[in-house]
Amino acid sequence: MTVRTLIVDDSATMRAVIARNLSQAPGIEVVGAADGVTAAREMIKALNPDVITLDVEMPGMNGLDFLDKIMRLRPMPVVMLSTLTSRGADATIRALELGAFDCVAKNPNGLEIRNNPGEPTLADIVRAAARRGHKPRMESSVPKPPAAYTARADALIAIGSSTGGVEALIEVLRGFPADCPPTLIVQHMPATFTTTFAARLDRLSLPTVLEARSGVPLQRGHVYLAPGGSHHLEVIGTSELRCRLVADDPTSGHRPSVDRLFTSVARTVGASAAGAILTGMGRDGAAGLKLMRDAGAFTVGQDEASCVVYGMPQAAYQIGACEVQLPLTKVAGRLLLECRA
Repeated sequence: MTVRTLIVDDSATMRAVIARNLSQAPGIEVVGAADGVTAAREMIKALNPDVITLDVEMPGMNGLDFLDKIMRLRPMPVVMLSTLTSRGADATIRALELGAFDCVAKNPNGLEIRNNPGEPTLADIVRAAARRGHKPRMESSVPKPPAAYTARADALIAIGSSTGGVEALIEVLRGFPADCPPTLIVQHMPATFTTTFAARLDRLSLPTVLEARSGVPLQRGHVYLAPGGSHHLEVIGTSELRCRLVADDPTSGHRPSVDRLFTSVARTVGASAAGAILTGMGRDGAAGLKLMRDAGAFTVGQDEASCVVYGMPQAAYQIGACEVQLPLTKVAGRLLLECRA
């Protein structure tokens, strides 16, 4: 299958960079490049592309408004491109909530697409978006957080996600009570984006959600999101569990890595923990979740039907890392049940 791709970006330099990047990749054909929303509308009608790459920040109707119209009027896979700025982060998080397939960060100077070694490239993401096609966004049916909930004193929850994880994590945390077990999350996301995402999750859920800092003690009612880019998030301690940020090389192609978090939880917390692996490309988290299960922890994978990309959960399921697979809407309830006093 050749993925017919339309590029939408107001920068001629960036359009050329993206076109060169994609045209050199096997299985992708760049069928057009639009400098704004008006041209993009006409090209979508005339060319009927399989995937669109869309700049988040454009003059006139910005990429976010255009994405909203696409998803309502002519749904199709859209990959967002965003600069590594706080403004770009805000728009990108909202774009992913609106149904964009994924986001790729670009340098603010617009000269190159950024990719860390081992991480999916822009071409990988475009091909994955085409394979998935467009699935209608699921209506949320996550139950309300339990009115009366007491977690075991030793309970801890660890969650890993990637492509599709913004929506998935919002759904899961909306099912958590204010006094949930300490919860640690690795979501594959560029640096600067995780601060914005943590604040977004904090506004939308009852627990306190914050970006993890090294040495911080883990507390009930708190959710710790791994900072993007430069450090792995791990759990350390005996009588008092704490976050540790480690500036190591990427693991399983990622930094932060879900495998690094899950491995530290298996080693430090063992059978008292519960782990969940959610939607995402690749295999990161599968080996670590298997270690958690082998240590006696409860483990769950998001099922294929509810995933944006059934990559990470599938890899975990195939090696026996998942005790159960569940629809996204049932993940929060089951994690809480396994951690209940």
